[in-house]
Amino acid sequence: MVVNRELDITLNASPKDDITLKATSTPLDKNPNASPEDNITPNASRYAQFVLPAMKNIQSAITSVGLKGQIKVSTATYSAVLGTSYPRSNGSFNNHVSSFINPIVSFLAENNSPLLANIYPYFSYTGNRKDIQLPYALFTAPGVTVEDGRFQYQNLLDASLDALYAALERVNGANLRVVVSETGWPLQGDPAATVENARTYHRNLIKHVNGGSTPRRPGQAIEAYLFAMFDENEKPGLETEKHFGLFTPTQRSKCQISFNSM
Repeated sequence: MVVNRELDITLNASPKDDITLKATSTPLDKNPNASPEDNITPNASRYAQFVLPAMKNIQSAITSVGLKGQIKVSTATYSAVLGTSYPRSNGSFNNHVSSFINPIVSFLAENNSPLLANIYPYFSYTGNRKDIQLPYALFTAPGVTVEDGRFQYQNLLDASLDALYAALERVNGANLRVVVSETGWPLQGDPAATVENARTYHRNLIKHVNGGSTPRRPGQAIEAYLFAMFDENEKPGLETEKHFGLFTPTQRSKCQISFNSM
């Protein structure tokens, strides 16, 4: 992953230069997707204009060494780029991101690369506890919770993914695959941020990914990556932001999970 501060270096690199791609996340499988952004967001106008040129430069470097098709170049975004996300089938991008997101979608489609998306049901739940029930966020709802025409949703991750798929369909990205580049649940800092809830979310996520798909993309496997391996005890912001790790900074286990199909 090439982070924001390195975009100018990547943009100006020769295709023959060595480019180091930094990966961040705990994978459910190895992540073969190279990303030249932390997140594409509506507030990232300072960097947005450089993202697609950087992606093209990385793609040229990969192609020049005969690795085209083996390493996919992509970028990460999250739900803030959506102007409409409910009902999920009405998903669409914010008008003010179209100038940079539409060309990126075209680039991804041309190169058969996925779009990366950081999806956190925890934040959706805590941002709207009145309308979103905790079981819906934790994959523990006993049945269909939300109906959207012919699509029925039993968990919030699927619903969030499908809102993004609906938005992509509106900008000629119907064939794009979305990779969940980050998802997780904090273990401290909020009444809902408990070890038990985190364990439940991680366990059910892994179970769902190992055999499930979203209603809008039936039969298409979900590729997802856990955030995070370690707590970030010095991270600024909300207290929960420091406690997404499966381990403390001293490598003490906080939440044991299994990656085997359950």
